[in-house]
Amino acid sequence: MDFLEVVDVHTDALKRAALAAGPAAPVRNCPKWTVHDLVRHLAWVHAFAVATAMNREPDATPPEEWDDLLGWWDGQRLAAREALSRPPETPARSPFPGFGITVGDWARRMAHEAAVHRLDAESALDPVPATRLSPAFTLDGIDEYATFLVPRRSPRYPVATTVHLTAAGRTWALHLAPGEHARAGEPGVPDVELSGDPDDVYRALWGRPNSATVVGDPALLAPLAAP
Repeated sequence: MDFLEVVDVHTDALKRAALAAGPAAPVRNCPKWTVHDLVRHLAWVHAFAVATAMNREPDATPPEEWDDLLGWWDGQRLAAREALSRPPETPARSPFPGFGITVGDWARRMAHEAAVHRLDAESALDPVPATRLSPAFTLDGIDEYATFLVPRRSPRYPVATTVHLTAAGRTWALHLAPGEHARAGEPGVPDVELSGDPDDVYRALWGRPNSATVVGDPALLAPLAAP
């Protein structure tokens, strides 16, 4: 999968939706945000990706004024594409203490960041487009979430729990325990399972509207919620 191409596709769609909705429009998927807040966040994320991919300390601050922000964001998008076009195995600055990260990891992360926020921008439109993300892409996103992001987070699990994420015949098992990093392992007997179409499981992991099914106590999924 060409993650940089995916970044372009979803960021272009996000920008079209943001311009159509306007900066003051509320973002239904993120009730505390306007479209301006969403664009400013993603512009900052692009700048953060540039700095980390180039092994620099992130220090960029996006402008507040809408037209200035759009221009600044375009510049950061170009810079991010250049930084992330380096060999994927190139070491990058890691925001996860004790865990390494590469340029390829950042390209993958930015693809999913763009896709989720594309859905957010489209949720500010009326009517909301019926966008569905491809099974191949969303399965990769579930895999990134379960095997890359969650195991690198600071431990925050109150009770020992086995979580299954199931979509398109695949199951990811996450083993959570107090004071320990989450561990991806072999499926067993889950305490709670999130399942459904890959697009719905993907959206559920990121706290977006979805039709995924939960078997077991939904509260056990709360520690996995995206920050």
